[in-house]
Amino acid sequence: MAVVLSLRWSGVTPEQYDTVRTAVRWEEQAPDGAVLHVAWFEPGILRVIDVWNSQDDFERFFAERLAPAVVETGITGEPEPRFFPLHRRFVAPA
Repeated sequence: MAVVLSLRWSGVTPEQYDTVRTAVRWEEQAPDGAVLHVAWFEPGILRVIDVWNSQDDFERFFAERLAPAVVETGITGEPEPRFFPLHRRFVAPA
């Protein structure tokens, strides 16, 4: 079942996010099951909304690709993920 991931991660900076993004290369080598990724910053907080084909797809990506880059980048703290069943998805035409 497709899911929406809402993630909050205190203490992550835009520079750290970009370092991890470059290391993991998720835009060049999209993870299995990834549908959509949106990220933004509030003061001192990384916020993410993702759509995944399943929660297992995200958890596999996190364990195998994302977590090692997070450790290497020196990001501390723990993300606060919340998953919700996707009811409907609409992508506006380009």
